[in-house]
Amino acid sequence: MSESNIFLVGLMAVGKTTVGRLLADSLHMTFYDSDHEIEERAGADTSWIFDVEGEQGFRDREEQVIDDLTQLSGIVLATGGGAVLREANRQALASRGVVLHLDSPLDRLVERTKRDKRRPLLQQGNVRETLARLMSERGPLYTEVRDYRFVTDRQSPKVLARRIEDQLRADGVLK
Repeated sequence: MSESNIFLVGLMAVGKTTVGRLLADSLHMTFYDSDHEIEERAGADTSWIFDVEGEQGFRDREEQVIDDLTQLSGIVLATGGGAVLREANRQALASRGVVLHLDSPLDRLVERTKRDKRRPLLQQGNVRETLARLMSERGPLYTEVRDYRFVTDRQSPKVLARRIEDQLRADGVLK
C-alpha cells in the first residue's frame, strides 16, 4: 500500500465507520473516525457538544480535527455527515487523499436511523424529512469533493469494502 489516504464522506448511517474500519484492516492502514476523535478531544459526546456549543461549536472542532488528521499519511478516515459543509474541510479532503462518497437510498437511511437517539440532527422533527433535507443540501457538496461514489444499499459492509478495494486497485490508487 502506498502512503496515500482514503477519506469517506456521506450522510449519517451510510456505513462510513463500518466500511472504513474494514478497509483499514484489509489495507493495513490506521483508521480514524472524525466524530470519535472530536469526542475524545472534547471529553464529551457529540450530543453534549451540540447542546452546549451548538452546531457552530461542533463544526469548529470538526474543522480542526479534519485538518489535523488529513495531514497524516496512510490513513482511512470516516468523516461526519456534515464535514463537507465547510470549504476548508472539502479542500483538505480533496487535496490530501482519495475521497469515497458512500451513498444510500433515503428509505434505507430512514430504516437505519429510526431508533437512533445519538444523532443530534435527528432528534427534532420527522426523521424522513430531516434526512431528505440533508441529502438535498449536502448531495452537491459530496459530489464536488468525491473521487468515487459507492452505493451502500443492501450489500454487506464486507462485500462493499472488498468492492472498493478492488476498484481502487484496478485504478492504480492502491499498489
